[in-house]
Amino acid sequence: MGGRGFIVEADGGSRGNPGPAGYGAVVRDGETGRILVETAEYLGTATNNVAEYRGLIAGLRAAHELDPGARVTVRMDSKLVVEQMSGRWKIKHPDMRPLAAEAREVFPHDRVGYEWIPRERNKDADRLANEAMDAGRAGKHWEPKTRPAAPVVTTEPEPLPEPVAPKAGWGAALGTATTLVLLRHGETALTPQKRFSGSTGSDPELSAKGRWQAERAAEALAARGTVQAVVSSPMLRTRQTAEAVAVRLGLEVRVEEGLRELDFGAWEGLTFAEVRERHPDDLDAWLASTKVKPTGSSESFASLAQRVSVARDKILARYAGKTVLVVSHVSPIKTLVRLALGAPPDALYRMELSAASLCAVQYYGDGNASLRLLNDTGHLR
Repeated sequence: MGGRGFIVEADGGSRGNPGPAGYGAVVRDGETGRILVETAEYLGTATNNVAEYRGLIAGLRAAHELDPGARVTVRMDSKLVVEQMSGRWKIKHPDMRPLAAEAREVFPHDRVGYEWIPRERNKDADRLANEAMDAGRAGKHWEPKTRPAAPVVTTEPEPLPEPVAPKAGWGAALGTATTLVLLRHGETALTPQKRFSGSTGSDPELSAKGRWQAERAAEALAARGTVQAVVSSPMLRTRQTAEAVAVRLGLEVRVEEGLRELDFGAWEGLTFAEVRERHPDDLDAWLASTKVKPTGSSESFASLAQRVSVARDKILARYAGKTVLVVSHVSPIKTLVRLALGAPPDALYRMELSAASLCAVQYYGDGNASLRLLNDTGHLR
């Protein structure tokens, strides 16, 4: 079996059960035991079991971000989660079933094994869960006190910035919030033809109209004066859009791989009608379930949501308390909006997102999020 070997240690806790809750997880190298990734989050009010499952999901997602083909051994001191995920115990509580299903979607079942360990051997995950609960109580986002021995970043390593109070404008909110301003890239030659354009196609550049749209977005964002960092998908069209804004604001562009568009496989470059003609059954199945992949694709909307969630959490940790411009694509931006609203997966099909449009989501220390803007194109008129 290919792929690297990882060990995921996860834990969750609730001070009240239910009460203020949080989770923590680490990903270790399977051979050396060295910590590669640490992750934690305050969940607001939840039970111990919910927090434990959330820790499991976060740890699996972090491992998947490192290597989607990895083999993973999960170690937890929760006998309940280990036995349920191993299939030996039935999942009777209705709140646990969707969490278990979400955990199972991260990796194929034959790539993940579960082991129970005593609490004293799960100290790192327990420590992180408590750090997250302490941060939530203080109204802050959790961020690591020290960097893991082998950090995983999309560009050169740099220290996480200190949280700062938001400026007036988009960043102003009750308490210290982190604001993601979501900008879809400008048009390419494929956009007006409504052709599928994902992460494995021709990677088109901005058209003349797309460059004009990027400049108008840059003007509008410069006038607001609140953006403090720029993060972009690695695709050419998003990097060009991000550069137009960054130059105007005097900022650098940081590339985040997790923000790339969905892989549309054999549908890349085709119109909806052409896909309907060539792959009718696959298209119907894809429209009926977010777990179905396009013909020849490596990912579904469900798996895209996993990597977008990891990218979001990395951005929130790095830029806690700041306003960040995130330049991405239709599917990742719709996914961020859906997750912020707590909407069901099929809500993706009920949103309109125009080229070079702006959305904004604020994230708070208690784990809640607030959609502030959706599909704003006023700067293009």
